[in-house]
Amino acid sequence: MMNVEQIKEVLKQVKYPGFSRDIVSFGLVKAVEIDGADVRVKIEVATRDAKVPEQIFKDVHAVLGGVAGIGTIKVDVEVKDAPEAASGAVGKSSIPGVKRIIAVASGKGGVGKSTVSANIAVALSKRGLKVGLCDCDLYGPSVAQMFGTTERPNANEQDEIIPIEAHGLKLMSMGFLLEDKSPVIVRGPMATRYTQQFLRQVAWGELDVLVLDLPPGTGDIQLTIVQTVSVDGAVIVTTPQEVALIDARKAVAMFAKVNIPILGLIENMAWFEGDDGKRYYLFGEEGGVREAKDMNVPLLAQIPIDIPTGRGGDQGVPIALTDPAKSKVSAAFHQMVAGLAV
Repeated sequence: MMNVEQIKEVLKQVKYPGFSRDIVSFGLVKAVEIDGADVRVKIEVATRDAKVPEQIFKDVHAVLGGVAGIGTIKVDVEVKDAPEAASGAVGKSSIPGVKRIIAVASGKGGVGKSTVSANIAVALSKRGLKVGLCDCDLYGPSVAQMFGTTERPNANEQDEIIPIEAHGLKLMSMGFLLEDKSPVIVRGPMATRYTQQFLRQVAWGELDVLVLDLPPGTGDIQLTIVQTVSVDGAVIVTTPQEVALIDARKAVAMFAKVNIPILGLIENMAWFEGDDGKRYYLFGEEGGVREAKDMNVPLLAQIPIDIPTGRGGDQGVPIALTDPAKSKVSAAFHQMVAGLAV
């Protein structure tokens, strides 16, 4: 006869629909009961997509049905509704004190997602909101550099991490916990644990908005995030280049699978404006505009390339801190957040 741990090993063959991570690693399997040759599995999943629990139910039956010696198989799937995030409404958050959570994502790296995340957070703060920024990219953390701080976080009496404060924002990043040249060498469950700690064991306090700078791609950390907290909406960052747009579509599809609304698309690096006032489309022209129309999502902004934006990120002064009257890029970010429902 198989024991509980052996049954769980078999259940690791069942992936969350559309993702690479299994239902055991993400804590969806709440109990395994064995009565002689009979097995009963209790699963809990938060989703508004009826297809997700149906697929998990079928897959669990399939993998256990293929194991010799198992008799009757009972699978109980408890479905908890993911909170609605209607436009203009403040969605419920599983992080105490945080009113609204916005994820900034991209299908691939190199599109300037972290720069966009930092400047969205700054621009929201400049509107008088209490804002936090969580750098969820464990392997390529950049928030510490972009906000010009090398502080190390402390813990409070409840053993919660106290976020670093800079430019009026509360910040958390793996970059605050490492020496400058130290690589992050973590895999699977450890990466999941770090991500959950950044979201649930940080003393964020009272925030109007928490911006999550997600790692590029559509993998395990992204699923960890949407299973850990109630994300109210996602902003997708792309460049006009087709190779970036292909992956942006994957990011949109990922959020659709977990019922997180797309707040809109940002076309970053849209053009470079020369001293002659002429626009040079280095990565193609208006690819993000066409993609937003094809996907039926709002085009939130077209952000041009300019030297001060890159320099500001390197020096720890996000461009959105600049007077919008003096910077077209800063103006674009401020205009964009004015249209977000936060």
